Amino acid sequence: MIRTNIIPIRSEFYGIKGELDLEAICVFTAIGFFLESDTYYKKYKTLPNASNIELENNQILKSDTYFKWHHSPENLTFNEAVDGFTHLFETIVKEQTEGKTVILPLSGGLDSRSQAGALNRIKANVNAYSYHFKDGLNETYYAEKIAQAENFKFQKWEIQSGYLWDKIDQLADINQCYSEFTHPRQMAFIEKYHSMGDVFSLGHMGDVLFDDMGVKEDLSFEEQAKLILKKVVKKGGMELATSLWISWGLSGDFREYLYERILQLIRKIGIEHSANANIRAFKSLYWATRWTSSNLSVFESQKPITLPYYDNRMCEFICKVPEKYLAGRQIQIEYLKRSAPELAKIEWQDQRPFNLYNYHLNKFPYNFPYRLMRKLKNSVTNKKYIQRNWELQFLGENNEKQLENRLFNEQKLLSWLPKEVILEYYQKFQSENDVYFSHSVSMLLTLSLFSKREL
Repeated sequence: MIRTNIIPIRSEFYGIKGELDLEAICVFTAIGFFLESDTYYKKYKTLPNASNIELENNQILKSDTYFKWHHSPENLTFNEAVDGFTHLFETIVKEQTEGKTVILPLSGGLDSRSQAGALNRIKANVNAYSYHFKDGLNETYYAEKIAQAENFKFQKWEIQSGYLWDKIDQLADINQCYSEFTHPRQMAFIEKYHSMGDVFSLGHMGDVLFDDMGVKEDLSFEEQAKLILKKVVKKGGMELATSLWISWGLSGDFREYLYERILQLIRKIGIEHSANANIRAFKSLYWATRWTSSNLSVFESQKPITLPYYDNRMCEFICKVPEKYLAGRQIQIEYLKRSAPELAKIEWQDQRPFNLYNYHLNKFPYNFPYRLMRKLKNSVTNKKYIQRNWELQFLGENNEKQLENRLFNEQKLLSWLPKEVILEYYQKFQSENDVYFSHSVSMLLTLSLFSKREL
């Protein structure tokens, strides 16, 4: 008997590899992750979430779902909701890390900051770290402040240009090509983690569970599907997927196919009285499981990983919290203000230069002096900052050579992907709009590594 979590840390597979699932691969190229139980193959699938499963001869003999996402808000005050989160969150963090040296990635956001507060309150032994892009904004600035406030040991690192190429085959083995290769920045420092501690404590999914989706509660399933389609399709992804769809002679229109699949999944979740809860459930079921968890494999290749927001009890808790308390990250903000006020006073990176006590002032005229100073500084220095991981991996002479070799000299890739499609999108990336078509090139690179590894 296999029991899968509500939000699995890793995908578990069953079936046999054989014929490629071209429709599923088109979806993958458009959105960057596989939907539902899809894989590269038609008869090779992932086990369903939140299920008790019996396997026989690598096929599902019996599967019973023990949890279905719902929205059943209890009659709670806001204080009661925060108290409930505080007790549950700190209980889970303590259970996951007690007696172990904790490796804590830090950022300037709320999720890892909340973990820092909880780990400090339970007196954990913590080694924290953060990193930033070479020639990018100093993202370690806020992380270092958080670590200093909690007296954690702290290391800061710089992601160098072209780090990917020496490690890309190793990454393909780790994530099995179920995530595009420019996103897992943690791969740049994979050799450092093993000596830092016993277990990772990771904050993934906090921003999904403890926020609203910014939509009206009465939004229809059809409108939800349209919104999700717009959100999940990456720039250049629809174009590449459509080109592959046509070149492979698949029937119908790809956009309509993808919309209908998303609509079917939205209806299957079926939370009728809360569009925000329904969309949150969609992201938890599919986006988290098939995209976020794929990238977690880099951490797990070095040390065991723990994720308090992935805990089944946290998922059950969310279903009982009134939606009005989840909007705007209120619960996490209040938790930090009450339990770790020294962290709440540190700037919130997404709302800089404001912190958790005054972030509501991040609007005109209160933020005008800061915005003016930034504009003046940028105009004086005229410096272009690296903001996205692909800029360090795809731009520059050496990176171009490495990329072109992977795209045009991998014979297994060219055996099933039309060379003219690869050339078309690489040229668009080079000459038309590198920002817009960077995802397309990254997906072609991913398919190249898949071909080399699997075909």
